[in-house]
Amino acid sequence: MSKRVIVLGATGSIGRQTLDVIRQCAASDERLELVGFSVHSNRDTLKLLNHEFPYSRAAWTGEPSSAPEEASWAGPEALAQLLSETEADIAVNGIAGAAGLSASILVLQRGMHLALANKESVVMGYRLLKKLADEHHCDIIPVDSEHAGLFQLIQRIGKPIISELTITASGGPFRKLSIDQLSSVTADDACKHPVWKMGRKISIDAATMANKGLELIEAARLFDMPQTSIRVLIHPQSYVHAMVRTLDGALYAQISKPDMRLPIHMALSWPNTTVSSFGFTDLVGQTLEFYEPEKERYPLLWIARQALDEGEAACIVYNAANEVAVQFFDQGNIRFTQIATVVTSTLEKNWNLPIDSFEDILHIDSLARTIAANNAERIT
Repeated sequence: MSKRVIVLGATGSIGRQTLDVIRQCAASDERLELVGFSVHSNRDTLKLLNHEFPYSRAAWTGEPSSAPEEASWAGPEALAQLLSETEADIAVNGIAGAAGLSASILVLQRGMHLALANKESVVMGYRLLKKLADEHHCDIIPVDSEHAGLFQLIQRIGKPIISELTITASGGPFRKLSIDQLSSVTADDACKHPVWKMGRKISIDAATMANKGLELIEAARLFDMPQTSIRVLIHPQSYVHAMVRTLDGALYAQISKPDMRLPIHMALSWPNTTVSSFGFTDLVGQTLEFYEPEKERYPLLWIARQALDEGEAACIVYNAANEVAVQFFDQGNIRFTQIATVVTSTLEKNWNLPIDSFEDILHIDSLARTIAANNAERIT
């Protein structure tokens, strides 16, 4: 029996790799059936996917007047229509940024399992998302390579005997630059990631390690661990994605080649473990290095820890301010080193606000973006 899959954000990095997993599984005993997908503005890709997967339904989330005729729905409600009118077992949320939160809500309200690559959903609203998942008897399965690794390790070892989690980072393209050189790097420089091929925003986040800050918050939320029990290590080779330490001091690791198709496949196959061609790694001849990140080089990682200490609202602000600052940097309006300045200054406001609904989350997000933009404009 095939598992029916919806891919949200089919033209992004996660979306494209999910489609590749579906294609490769088509030739095996494991059947993954694409029944729906969303595209924001790439007409050609929508047409090609419609031709390749003729029984799937397409949602065009961009301007309705520019939607190709192959789209089943178009406009701001297209995503909701796709999810409400398509029968599926699991949806992969590969939509980038805070916009992915509404997609996660819609998936869970529909009672589908959520394979979640959109870390912002967890950072902004995991408590409410988990409540929604429990109400609709569905699961949230992480797709980030680090959290997918932790998820697998915790499932196999058992959380009661785990005392510490570790996630790794490559260190980004500027790991060996001097601190003084960082103020002159460009957005194009930041997008030259040494290991992963990703979109511009997440590549810049990887260079600042804001991405790892978000993943730190994500790990604390997903696995209900205090941040004092979560380590972040720089591992340039990116073979070891996650580690857990048990009460007796032993360390267990999830190791695979850096290929996002493996955690995607693991999420789509869950709760089963199936044959995969994506993860095999031979460590013979490999050198594995680990370093502590430098606070001066990666201040956004420490700012994320501060946000975690301050509570849910501060984590929403951290994400929103970073998205705004990255946009200013990508447009050449602020320096690389000023991204952290914008985030810090935005967090200085008193964000002790109640969060009882998704509307509260969106209100805080909107307010933080306005303040962050004002802060960024003051330093341009």
